Amino acid sequence: MNIRFRSRWWSFGFRSTIMLYFVLLIVLPIIGIYTQSFKLGWTPFWESISDPLAWKAVLLTLKLAIIATVINIFLGTMIGWVLIRYRFPGRRLLNSLVDLPFALPTAVGGLMILLLLGPNSLVGSIASGMGFDIVFHEPAIVVAMVFVTFPFVIRAVQPLLEEMDKSEEEAAYTLGASKSHTFFNVIFPSMLPGISSGAMLAFSRALAEFGAVVLVAGNIPGKTLIASVYIFGEIESDNPQGAAAVSVMLLTLSFLILWAVNLVQTRRLGK
Repeated sequence: MNIRFRSRWWSFGFRSTIMLYFVLLIVLPIIGIYTQSFKLGWTPFWESISDPLAWKAVLLTLKLAIIATVINIFLGTMIGWVLIRYRFPGRRLLNSLVDLPFALPTAVGGLMILLLLGPNSLVGSIASGMGFDIVFHEPAIVVAMVFVTFPFVIRAVQPLLEEMDKSEEEAAYTLGASKSHTFFNVIFPSMLPGISSGAMLAFSRALAEFGAVVLVAGNIPGKTLIASVYIFGEIESDNPQGAAAVSVMLLTLSFLILWAVNLVQTRRLGK
C-alpha cells in the first residue's frame, strides 16, 4: 500500500509539474497577447489591424511565406527521398546537417545570408551586375525563411519513406509501370501526409520568423517590411496595442495551421 501510495503521489506530482510548465510558458503568454490586443476595446483593435501598413506587412509576409513553403516542399521532398533511398559517402553527415537550422541561432543564419548574398559577396556582385539586388529585398527574405524552415518537410517525409512497404512498389514495376508512374501513383500518395504536415509547419514557422529576416530585410512598407519586423517597430514606437493586434492575427493563423496539421496526422493514424 505504501509503495502504491508513493507511486500515485509521484505520478500526480509529475503531471502537475508538466501542466504548470505548460500554463506558465505557453498558455499565460498567449492569453496575455489576446488580453493586450483587446485591452482598449474592439475599436482600437480594429483600427490597429486595419492600418494600411499593418495589412501590407501581413500580406507581404503571407506571400513570401507561401513562396518559401513551396520551395521547401520541392527541396524537402527530394532531399528526404535521396537520404532514405540512396547510400553514398557523406550521407550521415548530410543527414545530420539537415537539423542545423534548429540548432543555429536564427540571427547567425541571417548573418550568414548577409555575408553570402550581400553586395560585397561574389553572388551579390554578380546579381548587381545583372541589374538586381538580393539582400534588403524580397529574395533575401525568402532565402531566410527557407533556411529556418528547411528541416520540416524533410523530417516529416523521412519516416514515411522508411515505413513504406516496398512490395507495392515492386509489384508496380513487375506489372510494367514506369518509374515516374510508380512514383506518382504508388509512392507519392504515401508521402503526401508528411509533405502536407511538414509544409504547414514550415509555413507557420516562416510567418513568425524574425532573427534571420531582420538582418536581410529592408524596412520599406509594402515592399520589404514583413509582419515580425513591423511588430518590432511598433514596440519600439511605444505602441504595444498595434504590435499585439498584428501578433493576434499571426497567432490565430498559426493555431488554425496547427489544428490542420493535427487533423492530417489523426486521419493518417486512423488509416
